[in-house]
Amino acid sequence: MKTFLRNFRGAWLSLAGLLLLAAGVPSPARGCSICRCGDPTFNALGTDVYKDGAFRVFLDWERFDKEQGTFLEGGEGDGVSLAKHEGHDHAAVREAVVENRLTTSLSYSFGERAIAVARLPWSSRTISGEGPSERTQDLSDPELYTLVRLWSSNFAADVGRRAWISALAGVKTAWGKNDLAGGGERLDEHLQPGTGSTDWFGGLSGFYLIDRRSSLFGSVQRRLTGANDFGYEYGEVTLANLGYERKLRGALDAAVELNFRQAGRDRVDAAGTLDPNTGGSLTYLTPRLVVDLRRGLVGRLAVQIPVRRNLNGDQRERAVANLGFTYLF
Repeated sequence: MKTFLRNFRGAWLSLAGLLLLAAGVPSPARGCSICRCGDPTFNALGTDVYKDGAFRVFLDWERFDKEQGTFLEGGEGDGVSLAKHEGHDHAAVREAVVENRLTTSLSYSFGERAIAVARLPWSSRTISGEGPSERTQDLSDPELYTLVRLWSSNFAADVGRRAWISALAGVKTAWGKNDLAGGGERLDEHLQPGTGSTDWFGGLSGFYLIDRRSSLFGSVQRRLTGANDFGYEYGEVTLANLGYERKLRGALDAAVELNFRQAGRDRVDAAGTLDPNTGGSLTYLTPRLVVDLRRGLVGRLAVQIPVRRNLNGDQRERAVANLGFTYLF
């Protein structure tokens, strides 16, 4: 058994190295206009994912901040804008998008084998550019997904299960608002709280307990996006995450993560026109602090700091703040 665990640890560290390499090596720039990065399951549950019979509620507030060039459809711009932005000729008109998102999530563990998660987000977005700022707030797109443990090490009395590997599969629904209008016209796509599309996603995640106080965790995920009723389709996304968690003194835990995102340019219409100012790879360094507030309540605070950008055209993404609470019934 010791030999097996040593071999598994070597394989896990090799996987960790590959994830780090993927996060650090420049790749063809791909990325959606304002999409998530990181692993919400690890963020909310930590490494104690498969807690037998546990019903948990999470509440998270996140703030996203992005600035990009405005893509003008029609006329000569459709034919030349992509080539000009490939050459880093920035657009003259820029818009800033700030989103505050409040997400309520529920999870339930079925034994130590599977966990079901439902996420219900509420979005408030503000766009500012040349004219007056515009703001919307409404229901965003709920998500439903399941994690199933594919393999785990034998249970040990002193540390429990030292390692496991899981598969994840889920769907982002099209139930959020995507048809908000003002002045008789539909508002800008980036002001819509929901994408209006059904997206499917899946991936793998894993955990390794180094000792009683520290552990490694990681995940990879692919998200396949669909088009909405207005012909807009956000770029497909690949995510990779690698983290280290350490139990500190008293009620404190600390973690540090690398969150990598790579996604495709957004398609703005049914004809397949691409927005040159979307897409790109991005790597965040994410420190996280977890506080046990007693009686089943845990507080979480994290900041995702961009450390490597390789974005298409005229884009700038800033740090993402996350404040959350998890309650175990």
